[in-house]
Amino acid sequence: MKQPFAIILAGGQATRMGGGDKATLPLGNRTVLHEVIDRIDPQVARVALNANGDATRFDEYALPVMPDTISGFVGPLAGVLAGMDWAAENGADHVVSVAADTPFFPCDLVPQLMLASEGSRSGLALAATPDGWQPTFGLWPVRLRDDLRSALNAGLRKVLAWTDQHDPARADFPVTQTHPFFNINTPEDLSMAQEMVAKL
Repeated sequence: MKQPFAIILAGGQATRMGGGDKATLPLGNRTVLHEVIDRIDPQVARVALNANGDATRFDEYALPVMPDTISGFVGPLAGVLAGMDWAAENGADHVVSVAADTPFFPCDLVPQLMLASEGSRSGLALAATPDGWQPTFGLWPVRLRDDLRSALNAGLRKVLAWTDQHDPARADFPVTQTHPFFNINTPEDLSMAQEMVAKL
């Protein structure tokens, strides 16, 4: 398998944070998105950001910005599709998705997803922990993009409702003192993340 591309999913509306871009919130001396980029960039060939609205607000990150191609803020699968289309247009066979509000995901995420995908007929793999799937962290074969587009246009929204149709492999990650897929949804979560990044 060729080295995959990566899409950082930042297309949500952050309603529990009062709106705006969670990814650009301060974390330590930088932002949440800086931490996410630093974790994913060494693991993949190229990185892009899935975000809607004015792309210039992300200029400092020097990443291509891919908006949803399905209108109406339909959820993370729309961002995955945008990433799949971008990867396919640039010669990649797979794209890895990571969430823009999850700054402590594993530094071996991509190799573990690639290894797990060898056990799936479709080549699709999702991250998981003992408490369940982490479906915004996945390895997506771009050849499935037309199937995903059709499903979204037909009204499907839940990630697992679509992936269950394609025999996803499971890449398991342990939960230690810090949950590897801890995500920032509320101001309280951001405070916890500040404490966590100070210990790194």
